[in-house]
Amino acid sequence: MPAQTISPVRTLNLGQRTRGLDRITQLRAELWHDDGRDLKKFFAAVRDRRDPLYDQNSRTLSALLFLAGIPVSRHALSPEAFSAEEKASLILAMNQFRAMVSLFPKRLALPR
Repeated sequence: MPAQTISPVRTLNLGQRTRGLDRITQLRAELWHDDGRDLKKFFAAVRDRRDPLYDQNSRTLSALLFLAGIPVSRHALSPEAFSAEEKASLILAMNQFRAMVSLFPKRLALPR
């Protein structure tokens, strides 16, 4: 009879993944200076009007900003114009999206 091994891999739930990502961003803030360059690049890419999926990108960004609790009147601003609290809320919302996306099914197919 072959020996059975127990896998040390443990699956994290959505909340654990989100808290882990939040902790990583907190450590990055403590250890390295963040000049906001990555956030600026992200906004430039999502707001690129030449992208054929510009409308969908705008809706997705709006959903992200809504999740972050940023008022609709401020959604058109550049990330540099957001307050420190708004940037923190946005990053936490991005971590939540990132954790959720990691749980998406791997082999999706459109219905016939």
